[in-house]
Amino acid sequence: MPSLWKRITFSVASALCIGSVVLLVVALSTERWVTGRILCKTGVEIVNASNPELDQFIGSIYYGLFQGGKTKRCGLGDRRSKIYIFPKLVRTLNGGLHMMVILFLLVAVGFALVSLSFCIYNARKVPYQSIKGHKGLYLWNFIAGMSQMMHHFVSCPFPDLPAPLSAALFGALGVLCFLAAVRHHSLTERVANFREHLFVLVVLDDSLDWSFWLGVGSIATHFAVCGVVAMSRIKLPKPEIKKPEEPTVSAVDLLY
Repeated sequence: MPSLWKRITFSVASALCIGSVVLLVVALSTERWVTGRILCKTGVEIVNASNPELDQFIGSIYYGLFQGGKTKRCGLGDRRSKIYIFPKLVRTLNGGLHMMVILFLLVAVGFALVSLSFCIYNARKVPYQSIKGHKGLYLWNFIAGMSQMMHHFVSCPFPDLPAPLSAALFGALGVLCFLAAVRHHSLTERVANFREHLFVLVVLDDSLDWSFWLGVGSIATHFAVCGVVAMSRIKLPKPEIKKPEEPTVSAVDLLY
């Protein structure tokens, strides 16, 4: 059985891994990665609207990795519609980049589950040498090498770290790819104008919403797991038990 300190640290790491998986799954399944405001440019030009009247042509948009919605205001009242990224809209976007975001996040979920399983295993029993020793170290570093940024862990003294670090790395790559799509590939404008044949919609502003920040929180959680796993290697001093002193018998005592 592992020591009490290791059981505590790996139990905390297991709880953090569960939290990370939940954050990633919720982030993937929700629709609030980006929210913004859209202006119906065609409606403004038709009525030659001035500044006080522009509010009547400003709608809203929100979307995630799979679906979303928008409210269009082009002088005919609020017109709400649902947005589905798959299967047609993704063809008008940078499809490869969008699929990379989803793939990276799914791989991050996989590594988070692997990290969770090993944290639970470490908390319950002492692993075999093939898992914790040199062979296990090479195995984990081969898997972590898929990220092309884990090569410096070949001599890592913590063989439990590649799984959470890989999960954090793939999660970070997914978040960064999505950020690049939003900022440099006009993702919101493309989503807003999909299947708009009569009106042109202009994005006034867009911002990252809570679904995106859940993904960022998952990355931070994995770094916390790495810290907890590293703390498990700390050896706490054991309380010393004093042995009772044996009575000494001198030659004078023997004479009596």
